Amino acid sequence: MNEAPATLHTGRHFLQIPGPTNVPDRVLRAIDMPTIDHRGPEFARLGLAVIDGCKRVFQTAQPVVIYPSSGTGAWEAAILNTLSPGDRVLMAETGHFATLWRKMAEKLKLGVEFLPGDWRHGADPATIGARLADDRGHAIKAVMVVHNETSTGVTSRIPEIRRAIDQANHPALFLVDTISSLGSIDYRHDEWGVDVTVAGSQKGLMLPPGLGFNAVSDKALAASRANASPRSYWDWQEIIAANRTGYWPYTPATNLLYGLREALAMLEEEGLANVFARHDRHAAATRAAVRAWGMDILCADPREYSSALTAVMMPQGYDADHYRGVVLDRFDMSLGTGLAKLKGTVFRIGHLGHFNDLTLMGTLAGVEMGFDAAGVPYTPGGVIAAMNSLTGRAENL
Repeated sequence: MNEAPATLHTGRHFLQIPGPTNVPDRVLRAIDMPTIDHRGPEFARLGLAVIDGCKRVFQTAQPVVIYPSSGTGAWEAAILNTLSPGDRVLMAETGHFATLWRKMAEKLKLGVEFLPGDWRHGADPATIGARLADDRGHAIKAVMVVHNETSTGVTSRIPEIRRAIDQANHPALFLVDTISSLGSIDYRHDEWGVDVTVAGSQKGLMLPPGLGFNAVSDKALAASRANASPRSYWDWQEIIAANRTGYWPYTPATNLLYGLREALAMLEEEGLANVFARHDRHAAATRAAVRAWGMDILCADPREYSSALTAVMMPQGYDADHYRGVVLDRFDMSLGTGLAKLKGTVFRIGHLGHFNDLTLMGTLAGVEMGFDAAGVPYTPGGVIAAMNSLTGRAENL
């Protein structure tokens, strides 16, 4: 009996989800080092180097706490250090990860006011400002916002939210999740007046999962000293004290810190401004392709387009996960799935981290070939539109 041949995949796998991202060979080689004594002088030099390098990426002169954790752990650390059970917080429904952060806050017994959203827009500065202005008794202790919503490809306007908080003359802390934006999209912890910035290692920082980060303002540190929430592993004070000499109060993730040092070196060699400009170019080219295909971008406000990923809406009646399965089977490329209420209706193209023009063109070629293979209706020419965008033959959109 004749059977169809199995799909054979040679060459590299295209991992084009919006994180974890592709880890550069330089970083992999750095991780592949002998473990050293985490109480010895060599480790202290490593510790001080990565802490100082992280400050430059967060664009802060304040402490950056590095945990052996996922981004979820960094979320929890931000809450436990600054807020107590019963405290009220204001959050915005921007997508799946904002919803998960809300669920964590509720599990930790915070009173969450969740501003509703349609998952196509970022957190609205005017709405946040109006709500804070109404809170004359200052019952709201923190505003918590996801900068780049990984599930939707929408980037909230953090400087505008900071201005709205200031204009309301409200003392709330400002907590921001940059898990899929740090190292990919311009972000300024100090200049934008953020009190706690949350990040993870597996996206713009080009590392495997396993490190979580909190960048911490003086105001947040003061809140942590006054906060009675029980905490041990996540406590900033003990970690910051040990970090002054390059150490941690517990066993650190030594080999991931080797990788972090190399990733930070790569970002600085390129220059942060150039890193952000590269991500902007690739995002603009991707959007040019999507429009040429005759498809819709999930993000509805051009001011909030993400430079880390693009979420593409499928034509009515076509399942995004079936399409993604065809692309994986035929072309060995992984695209991001639609999460929660977006499941089956969108797919996500990650264009962040260790990425260049040719990687993008290969990715978009795979997307376009996938439409043919899966029988999805589209207008050919997206790859050409993206190429024209990259080469300057068409206006970047």
